[in-house]
Amino acid sequence: MNPALGIWIVRAQAEKLGKHLEHSLGGNLRGLETGDQGNREAFAACFGDYRQWVLVMTTGIAVRYLQGLPNDKTTDPGVVVLDEGCHFAISLLGGHEGGANRLAYRVANLTGAVPVITTATEALKPLVLGIGCRKGISRDQIDLAVHAALSMKERVLGEIREVATIDLKAREAGLLEWCEEHELPLRIIPKTLIEQRPWVTNASQWVREAIGVDGVCEPAALLATFRGRLILPKTTLDGVAVAIVEEISEL
Repeated sequence: MNPALGIWIVRAQAEKLGKHLEHSLGGNLRGLETGDQGNREAFAACFGDYRQWVLVMTTGIAVRYLQGLPNDKTTDPGVVVLDEGCHFAISLLGGHEGGANRLAYRVANLTGAVPVITTATEALKPLVLGIGCRKGISRDQIDLAVHAALSMKERVLGEIREVATIDLKAREAGLLEWCEEHELPLRIIPKTLIEQRPWVTNASQWVREAIGVDGVCEPAALLATFRGRLILPKTTLDGVAVAIVEEISEL
């Protein structure tokens, strides 16, 4: 079985970022040992040795590195490109079969980058759910609250592109289980960003006292979209707060 993840950098300045990814994702950092000469050839020689790749480079360099290497979407490694400034984590190759879409979210959540997903089945889904919850909430409580919120707007699970929450809830077991069951990526929004963009319809004194922000679900969902419109303000059920934001298409 091929090792799970390779991380390739092309500049020594990216070594710290590469090691952070290596430690956090459990990958294998490559690229440093090759030098400038033969770097692309060295990558080509080990491209098939990993099931997934994170390429820390520009998309232009990544395209040149990948030239002639992809063979079959069912067996090619999934590839995510991350710029050194950690602005975007782009699912470039093998979004579904290679798991690059999910990997892009993992990389984005680790670095603060925006995940870029262009496969039609994900990109065309218009809804983002913002979720806040009490500590120790169950998967079933999440499920009931989400379905109650969707029913208020006559929307369905199949329209959801992703779920967004604050970084303090990144390891909330019930939320993670629910997202995994429904194959929905969880977007982690840093608390510092929510503090800078406290977009809430009604500030919550309890949330302010508990975690230091005026609300979670509404700003998290809005920050996870490019042109989002809040179609359902915060609604709560049994310790779970849900907001729904719809991406506005320019077409």
